[in-house]
Amino acid sequence: MNRLSVSTVVRIPPSEAYEFLLDFPGYAAYSNHLTGVDQSGDGGPGTRYRLHFSWWKLTYTVQSEVTEVEPPHRIEWEVTKDLDASGRWRVEPVETEDGAGSRVTLEVEYDPTSADNAVSLPAFVSLDWVVEKAAARVVEEGERVVERIVADLEGERRDVDLNVATE
Repeated sequence: MNRLSVSTVVRIPPSEAYEFLLDFPGYAAYSNHLTGVDQSGDGGPGTRYRLHFSWWKLTYTVQSEVTEVEPPHRIEWEVTKDLDASGRWRVEPVETEDGAGSRVTLEVEYDPTSADNAVSLPAFVSLDWVVEKAAARVVEEGERVVERIVADLEGERRDVDLNVATE
């Protein structure tokens, strides 16, 4: 399994950060490759999402489900069809120079080879090539999404100190 973790500190309390992250369909505005989100449920456990992605010559709809929530600290999810992937948003209280803040972390675990039967590739394109290129995109997208979320949460863009870890 590959792992990605992207975290940063935002200058708002955990309850506000959590409520913002619970509004998953809003994420389409932050991603260059997420073109739409369909939601069935209220954002809590059992809520299902269809995430429509487009990158290069590939389009794919990821089906996921919220599996557990612990307000205002954690939102767990997993992909329910074709791909072996899961993840979570974690929100932890921290002190900032402006007072109460939150460390917001996006964690994702995924098996890139699980896409073998899920994605139809153009002729003469190998899954290994796509996996190599997509892995870099996953990291870039994780960083971009967190940076854009911080700007919306705080009401202005600023340099964001991101902690990115991959395995």
